[in-house]
Amino acid sequence: MHTVMLDSDDVDENARMPEVVRAVEEAFAAYERGDATMPPKSYIDLPQYNGDFRSMPAYLDTGEWDAAGLKWVNVHPDNPVDHDLPTVMGTMIYSDPETAFPLAVIDGTELTMKRTGAAAAVATDHLAVEDATSLGIVGAGVQSYTQLEAISAVRPIEEVVVSDVISQHVRRFEETFGEEFDVREGSVSEAGQCDVCSTVTPVEEPIVDLEDVGEHTHINAMGADAAGKHELTDDLLLEATIVIDDHEQCTHSGEINVPYSEGTLTDADIDAEIGELAVGTHEGRTDETGVTVFDSTGLAIQDVAAAHVVYERAVEAEAGTQLDMIGRKG
Repeated sequence: MHTVMLDSDDVDENARMPEVVRAVEEAFAAYERGDATMPPKSYIDLPQYNGDFRSMPAYLDTGEWDAAGLKWVNVHPDNPVDHDLPTVMGTMIYSDPETAFPLAVIDGTELTMKRTGAAAAVATDHLAVEDATSLGIVGAGVQSYTQLEAISAVRPIEEVVVSDVISQHVRRFEETFGEEFDVREGSVSEAGQCDVCSTVTPVEEPIVDLEDVGEHTHINAMGADAAGKHELTDDLLLEATIVIDDHEQCTHSGEINVPYSEGTLTDADIDAEIGELAVGTHEGRTDETGVTVFDSTGLAIQDVAAAHVVYERAVEAEAGTQLDMIGRKG
């Protein structure tokens, strides 16, 4: 038995988005049912390098398949300018739960983007209006691409409004998707008025206010992944129906972390966890629902679910490089 090494191109080729979205929703459901084990994300802060490492292990059993893995990931905001490297990089070790054999070593950077987009799509499918055709994106970095890729798999998106302080990022986004969607640059408010809006920025001062969004806009708040980060104003959060991915992570480092730590927002203001929507114990959007917010911090179960899809498809396609990691003899 060999371990398969899958690089970013292998992940991109084999992470079929509809399948990843479905697997991530199954992971949320397994976690809600108690059929997943996910220790808290651990951090190694490196202030001298303006970065950190994060360790994310998990096991899940969907009833149809089970899987285990560990993602070792970083966030170094200075990388693009200072080192010509991505801000976020990661490595995923995907293992056989029965034997612990390392089935695959997978590029975690591309995997993270795919599963992050998939999580937003799961939330969008439960919380956005059924006929949503417009998507606003605030922040045109690498995460924005899989937001459109994934959300368009669950809603018939036609118009995309992109807002970014760097117009060159918007131009690159337009060049990538301009033939498939009606993509245009717009303000934060124009992006927020769309049926669905994904915010994917690293800001610590909120940039999206209540008056910037429509009466029934669904917002995927994806940018906050560390204490102090905060994309949406308190007024917007207090008005919205809030769904989170995990209470501990969201209150520590998600979109709600700042108002929660200050006591402005409490548990009473949190409507549900995404797993409750996935298993059907809590309703998503109803006719009375106004603005909704999905606070996504990114869970290790999402990485394992996405890795499952990538590994299974890669084996079918005989993709990647085989390694004799264990080196058994005889």
